[in-house]
Amino acid sequence: MQNILIIEDEKRVADLLQKGLEENGYQTMVAYDGAMGLRLFRSNSFHLVISDIVLPNLDGFELCKEIRKLNAKVPVLMLTALGSTDDKLEGFDAGADDYMTKPFDFRELTARVKVLLKRETGTASRSPQQICYADLSINLDLQEVKRQGNGIKLTPKEYKLLVYMVENAERVISRMEIADKVWNTHFDTGTNFIDVYINYLRKKIDKEFEVKLIHTKPGIGFILSDKL
Repeated sequence: MQNILIIEDEKRVADLLQKGLEENGYQTMVAYDGAMGLRLFRSNSFHLVISDIVLPNLDGFELCKEIRKLNAKVPVLMLTALGSTDDKLEGFDAGADDYMTKPFDFRELTARVKVLLKRETGTASRSPQQICYADLSINLDLQEVKRQGNGIKLTPKEYKLLVYMVENAERVISRMEIADKVWNTHFDTGTNFIDVYINYLRKKIDKEFEVKLIHTKPGIGFILSDKL
């Protein structure tokens, strides 16, 4: 049985999540503040974390960063009333995999939970250990990125986006595909999330190098190539 950690300070919401998830066959544990959630995460094994952002003692952004230090792969779904673009970007930068705003439809929540858990169970068989394109290399085990041998520090979401682009090098990738394959969700693709992260990557991957790898195809999407 898959075990889910719920971190939510509103008892009514926490009870709703726990009851609904257990009715769908999941095992759950609940924490009512960030510090308690971190303690439970350290002492138990979880397949998924659902966390609010505005929490007592330790907010959801800092909690997610601490979780990522302990486990880089466990999916984290942020569930919060904070719905601005900046809030969502900060959540993704902290290491979150998905983001839902309150109030939420529980059917949509369970659908996203299934997607995240399916992805989590499939990561163990991933190969090869390293992928390369041109002078760019990515160590998948250590999640280390280098270009011309120089280390490049990326946020978790920047890293996932870059891996997907390298795995699909020389092919134009649409914003819709990136939303589906990198974010594993169906947020409004009319927002500028993807363009923001492409720009983040360009500054880190291309800015200091003569050959640019990340290119925009206006009206279509993006492509990683050293031939343009």
